[in-house]
Amino acid sequence: MDDDRGAGPSHNRRMDVREIYTRCSAAFGERVHAVDGRWDAPTVNPGWDVRELVNHLVNEERWTPLLLGGATVEEVGDRFDGDLLGPDPVGTYDEAAAAALAAVLAEGAVEGTAHLSFGDRPASEYVLQLSADHLVHAWDLARALGTDETLDGEVVEALLAWYVEETEALYQRIGVIGPRVEVPAGSGAQAELLGRFGRTP
Repeated sequence: MDDDRGAGPSHNRRMDVREIYTRCSAAFGERVHAVDGRWDAPTVNPGWDVRELVNHLVNEERWTPLLLGGATVEEVGDRFDGDLLGPDPVGTYDEAAAAALAAVLAEGAVEGTAHLSFGDRPASEYVLQLSADHLVHAWDLARALGTDETLDGEVVEALLAWYVEETEALYQRIGVIGPRVEVPAGSGAQAELLGRFGRTP
């Protein structure tokens, strides 16, 4: 996609938010398919093993079509609480991821408003938040599994610019991320993004 529709903030116009989400979703999904039965492996996320981490993303993906469709948090309620993975975690993840991606790519989906728990935000911003969560958790999952931790460099740079300029202060204020980890100068965009999300690269 090389048009500017739904591109969100001006510094991200070189990469459409739908493209960013598509690539971040694929990055996490690739790691899910590499789990190979290691669902109880610990992750860097306090209190979460691999199964709980994947369940968290499935929860987000179940919410995505509803929130992009105009639903409020109150309307969705607690229907997606608890274990969503069931006996086929990979199949469940694939189905949820496909439904979320279809919702993001639907005509006009990123041009509306999303009613989030901390207020109404542009749908394009909500999609960037989802993208960052998928990408950072792709790294979490890779580390838990001992697989390649390299992330998509173009997407990392786009999300880092968005996060630093517009979102980090909000996330810190509402307490949805851990303390920032300082990384050495020159460590690169991936290390900086991970550090800002409380990870030690």
